[in-house]
Amino acid sequence: MQTPTDTPVLNLAAELRLPTNALDYTILAIYFVVVLGIGFAARRSVKTSLDFFLSGRSLPAWITGLAFISANLAATEILGMAANSAQYGAYTVHWYWIGAIPAMVFLGLVMMPFYYGSKVRSVPEMLLLRFDKWAHLLSSALFAFAAILIAGVNLYALAIVVEALLGWPQWVAIVVAGAFVLGYITLGGLSSAIYNEVLQFFVILAALIPLVVLGLKKVGGWGGLTDKLTATHGENFTTAWGGTGIGSANPLGANWLTIVLGLGFVLSFGYWTTNFAEVQRALSAKNLSAAQRTPLIAAFPKIFIVFLVMIPGLTAAALIPGFGTADSGYQYNDAIPYLMEQLLPNGVLGIAVTGLLAAFMAGMAANVSSFNTVFTNDIWARYVVRGREDGYYVRFGRLITVIGVAASVGTAFLASSFSNIMSYLQTLFSFFNVPMFVVFIVGMFWKRASAKSGFWGLLAGTVAAMVNYFWIYKQGIVDIPSDQGANFVSAIVGFVAGAVVMVVVSLFTAPKPAAELQGLVYGTRSPGMQEPPAAGDDAWYRRPALLGWGAIVLAAACYIPFSF
Repeated sequence: MQTPTDTPVLNLAAELRLPTNALDYTILAIYFVVVLGIGFAARRSVKTSLDFFLSGRSLPAWITGLAFISANLAATEILGMAANSAQYGAYTVHWYWIGAIPAMVFLGLVMMPFYYGSKVRSVPEMLLLRFDKWAHLLSSALFAFAAILIAGVNLYALAIVVEALLGWPQWVAIVVAGAFVLGYITLGGLSSAIYNEVLQFFVILAALIPLVVLGLKKVGGWGGLTDKLTATHGENFTTAWGGTGIGSANPLGANWLTIVLGLGFVLSFGYWTTNFAEVQRALSAKNLSAAQRTPLIAAFPKIFIVFLVMIPGLTAAALIPGFGTADSGYQYNDAIPYLMEQLLPNGVLGIAVTGLLAAFMAGMAANVSSFNTVFTNDIWARYVVRGREDGYYVRFGRLITVIGVAASVGTAFLASSFSNIMSYLQTLFSFFNVPMFVVFIVGMFWKRASAKSGFWGLLAGTVAAMVNYFWIYKQGIVDIPSDQGANFVSAIVGFVAGAVVMVVVSLFTAPKPAAELQGLVYGTRSPGMQEPPAAGDDAWYRRPALLGWGAIVLAAACYIPFSF
C-alpha cells in the first residue's frame, strides 16, 4: 500500500541530477518499444468487452499474481517507503507484514469466491447484487473519481522525479508517460496492462536489487548498518515495535493499537479487498482456484519487497549525518535517487531509471484500466446507454480510456497543490476504500443488512472520515501528532460510522429476500462457487488455504528479528 511521509515528494535535491549517457537512454528506449509491442500483440485477443475489460477471464494464476503485486508497486510507494525508512526506520515493515499480508490472504480465501463466483465485472457490481442500485451508483462514482485522482498522483510524482534526475520538463514527462499508458491500454485492454505489469515487476526488481547490494556493501553489511543507525538514531530505529506503547512518544505518531486497528485492519483490509485496481487482476484469472491464488501468490513477494525499499532508506540515513534535515541538504524522499547517483554505473543506472518509470506506469495503468471498466460497465452501460451491442461498449471503453488519461493529466497538476502526496494518497484510501470495505463486510456476514443500508453506510463512512480529517484533525479540535496518525484515526472513524449507520438503517428497513442473497452472504453458495477443481489442482502450490496460511506464518516470522 502506498504510504504517507511527513515530508514532501515534490522537490528532490538539485545535486541529484544523474550522469546518464547514451547507453542509459538506449535501455530506456528499448523498454518503451517493448511496452507498445505488448499492446499491439494483446490487441489481437480483444474480440469482446469481456476480453477488453477482464482479459476474457483466461489468464493463469502466476500471471495475475505478478500483475496484482506490480499494480500496487507504484514508484510513489518505492520512493515513499524508502523515505519512510530514512525517517522512521524499521517501522516501515508494518505496511507490509501487518498492513498487507493478512488482508491479501482474506481477499483470496474469503472474498474471491464471492467476487468470482458471482461473475461480476467489478467490485461496485457486487454492491448492486447485495444491496441496490443506489449503493452501486454511489460506489461506482466514488471509485471512478478516486481512480483518476490516484492515477494523477502517479503521473505527477513521475514528472517530479524525471525532472530532477534527467532534466526533462515536468509537462514533457507527464505527456510522454500518459501517452504510453494510453497507447498500450487502448490497444490491448486489460491483457496489455497485465502483461506489461509482469514485465514491469521484473524491471523494478532489477532497479532495486543493485541499490540494496551496493548500499549494504558501502556501510559494511547489515551489522554495520544497524550499528551506525543505533549510534545516531537510537536503538528503536531498527526495531518494529520499540516505542509504540500507548502513551509513548515516537516519530510515527501512532501506538501499537492504532497500528494494529487503523493500519493492520481498517486501512489494510479496505485497500486490498475492495480496491478494484487490485481485484480486477484476480477477476481476469481463468478459474476460481486461479482467482483465489492471485493475491496469495502476490503475498509472497510482498513479504520480501519491504527489504528492497527499506534498506536503501536506512542506508541513506546511515551514510549522511542528519539525512532528511535542512542541514544535510537532502530530503527523506531523496534516499533512492541519492543512492542511484552515488552507487550505480552507467547501464545499471539506465535500468534503475527504467525501473522507476516502469513503477509509475504500472501504478497509473492499474488505476486507468480499472476506471474504464467501472465507468463503462457500472455507469454508462447500466444507467446511461443500455442494451447496445457488445462492440459498442468495447469502442466506448477505448474512448473513456482516452478521457481517463486526459483527466489524469489534469489531476496530476492538482496533486501539485499538496505538499505531501504520500499523505494525500493515504487520505484518499481512508475516504474511499474504508467505507466500501465496511459495507462489504457487514453485507457479507450479516443477512439482516437491508438493501437501503448499503447506500447510507457508504455515505456515512465517507462523510465521517472526511469530517474527522478536515475538521477534527486539521482544525486542531483533537491533537493528533501527524498526518500519518490522522489517517489511521480517520479510517477507524469511517469504519465505525459506516457500520453503525448500516445496523440502524437495517433495523428500520426490510431485509432482502433470502433467495436473492444466495452466493452473496457468507454461508451461502452460488453455482460459480461450486466450480469443480481442474485436473491437477490437488498440488500443494494450487491449494489456496495452504498458500494463505503459509504467507501469514512467514510474515509473522519476519517480525522476530525486528522485535528486539
